Amino acid sequence: MKVVVIGSTGGSGRAAVRELLAAGHEVTAFARRPDRMGLAPSEKLRLVAGDATDPADVERAVLGHDAVVVTLGITENALRVRLLGPARTPIDVRSVGTRNVIAAMRKHGMRKLVVQTSYGVGATRGRLGLLDRLFFELILEPQIADTEQQDREVRESELDWVIVQPVHLTDAEEREMPLFSTDGETGKMSVSRGSVGRFLAEAAQSSAYRRASVAVSGQRAARATSAEEESGFRLLDPVAPSE
Repeated sequence: MKVVVIGSTGGSGRAAVRELLAAGHEVTAFARRPDRMGLAPSEKLRLVAGDATDPADVERAVLGHDAVVVTLGITENALRVRLLGPARTPIDVRSVGTRNVIAAMRKHGMRKLVVQTSYGVGATRGRLGLLDRLFFELILEPQIADTEQQDREVRESELDWVIVQPVHLTDAEEREMPLFSTDGETGKMSVSRGSVGRFLAEAAQSSAYRRASVAVSGQRAARATSAEEESGFRLLDPVAPSE
């Protein structure tokens, strides 16, 4: 299988590339500076430099692939972006880049599209807690507005799409398969980028999540009390507070 990852130098994108390569697929890593991934080109890995907001760059990147994974975003400090705007990345990079991907896929008859957005937009908009809602409204409002537009672009595309909605992302080393749900249910409200990358790779390979919005969260640790040990049952820890 040939898969192109658009936005491959972010944590989730880089993890998705690694997981796809580990599964034996041919991968194209597309980003403005793909050399920042820390991976050398190989028989299975092609590095392509380009701008996701440039339709011609995107078309050249996606042509000839079986699936596209989109992990676009802004890696700059969120408060700075809210106050001053992004220094390097357009505020609408998610929606514009995804729109360019969809146009190229339609033009060349491609079908499989996996897009990482965020828990709390689209299908999970009404599921955020109070603190997360305030953070979205006060700090992330412009970025969330663009992510909502990205969500709409994907849903209206008529492609075989999967929308992947992780909760709070961390740089923890975990690469286990995260908890995932098509009805918005979550476990721990933080999840490693490595685990998200693993699910992105799974979604690109599988037909199980066609036209589904999938909430992705961390595994909740199990803790047994003495009473539980005697009974043979184990209870899950409560959901951890958001980062």
